[in-house]
Amino acid sequence: SDVTAEAGGLFHVFVEKQAQLVPDHVAVVYEEQQLTYRTLNERANQLARRLRNGGIGRESMVGILSERSVDMLVGVLAVW
Repeated sequence: SDVTAEAGGLFHVFVEKQAQLVPDHVAVVYEEQQLTYRTLNERANQLARRLRNGGIGRESMVGILSERSVDMLVGVLAVW
C-alpha cells in the first residue's frame, strides 16, 4: 500500500504511519543529528501533549523560534 496516499498527503499523518511501519528507519538527518521515525513521532507527540496541557488548542497560534535543526521539525510536527 502507498503510505503517502493513506496519509491523505498530510505530513504528520505520514510520519505517524511510518513510525508504525518502519520505526527504526531514519526519518530526518540534519548535520550531525538524526532521528528515527519512532523517535521523531514520540518527541513530537510529547511536545504536543505539553502544548495541549498548557492550554494550546485547535485554533491557537503557536510560534516556533528555533535554529534549523531536527528539534525545529519536532516542533512543527507537534503543532500540526
